[in-house]
Amino acid sequence: MSPLLVAAAADPNTVRLTSQTRILAAVLAVAFMLLILEMIRRNRLQERYSVIWFVAGLGMLAGAAFPGLLTLVADVMGVRDTNVALFSIVLLLLLGLALNFSVIMSRQAAQITRLAQERALEKARQQSDEERAGNGSSPLGEKPLEPEEKGL
Repeated sequence: MSPLLVAAAADPNTVRLTSQTRILAAVLAVAFMLLILEMIRRNRLQERYSVIWFVAGLGMLAGAAFPGLLTLVADVMGVRDTNVALFSIVLLLLLGLALNFSVIMSRQAAQITRLAQERALEKARQQSDEERAGNGSSPLGEKPLEPEEKGL
C-alpha cells in the first residue's frame, strides 16, 4: 500500500470524493439552479425567494468543486468530523428558512385579516347606503341637492 493511501485512510477528517462523484454533484447543483430558473419563468417562485435557493445551489456547486472547503468550514466551526459540520450547516439553513417563511406567513395572515375587515366594512356601508336609498333618504342624512345647487 502506498504511503499516501495510508495517510488518507488514517485521517478521518479528509473529504474524499472521486472525480465521478464531484462531477455528479456539480451536475446536480447546476440542474437545481436551472430548476429554480424554470420555476421563476413559470411564475411558480417569486424572484425574492429565488435568491435563497440560488445561494443554496451555489453552495452545492462550491462543495462539489472544492471538497476541501468543508474541512475548512469544520475547522472554523470547531468540529472534528466534516459530516457533523455539513449536517449542522444544513440544519441551520433549514431553520433559517423555516423562520423566514413563518415571518412571511404571519405578515400575510395579518394582511388577509385586515383586508377581510376592510371588505366587511365596505359591504356594511354599501348595504347601509342601499337601505337609505330605498327609504328615499340620502346616504348621509342630508337633503338631496336641487338642480341649481348641482351646478346645472
